[in-house]
Amino acid sequence: MLLSVRSAVAATLLAGTALSAAPAFAQDAEAPKEITITGNVALTSDYRFRGVSQSAGDIAIQGGITVSHASGFYIATWASSIGNTATYGHTELDLFGGWTGEVTPGLTLDAGLLYYAYPNGHLGDAEFFEPYASVSGQAGPAKVKVGMNYAWDQKGLLNYAGNKKSDNLYVYGNVDIGIPSTPLTVSGHLGYTDGVLAPSYYTTVDRTGWDWSIGASATIYGPLSLGVSYIGVTGPSVDSYTNDTVVATLTATF
Repeated sequence: MLLSVRSAVAATLLAGTALSAAPAFAQDAEAPKEITITGNVALTSDYRFRGVSQSAGDIAIQGGITVSHASGFYIATWASSIGNTATYGHTELDLFGGWTGEVTPGLTLDAGLLYYAYPNGHLGDAEFFEPYASVSGQAGPAKVKVGMNYAWDQKGLLNYAGNKKSDNLYVYGNVDIGIPSTPLTVSGHLGYTDGVLAPSYYTTVDRTGWDWSIGASATIYGPLSLGVSYIGVTGPSVDSYTNDTVVATLTATF
């Protein structure tokens, strides 16, 4: 467990009276929580999923809640407003669960199963499952993460281009670097898609594509943080869909 500055100072002050104060301190110490609940709400100028707009280039409202156990297992839900269509409706609701923990010193694994649901959709199948796994660790001043998501052939993965395969593989890498003596973090992302969720698959027959982003985020007040990113994808540029854009997101965590 990491000590905060306040707890480190308190430990120093207590050191001189450890023998006399130990019994009372042990009784008063708060036991680690078995269950932790965290959440967030956000307002973003454009909901981009792997580089492709899900909100038709418009503002989206988002939020999620995660329930974590001390063992590393967790369940969570996350939702966002999206561009209103007959198939998907105007809401995306994600349900997921998995396990995360340190598998070797300095290396953390996160693996689970994600379910994409569209409760307001009225035409055809839209929901699908997607297992995921990632590993992350520190490389000097940078936090590095590499991961993979794979969705097998399902009814919800619409096969617009007529290809018989309707699965989807996504691999990606993220890098986050905190700027010393500032609240600023600079981030970079690169992802590759092979399947029906490729950026250009709805406009061409190409089942592959890249997405990328570079940006920065910072805490601006209490639980509020602000992030700005430049996002792009390969393939044809369609306004409010696959065009390069700058996205700003205001997030409150609790």
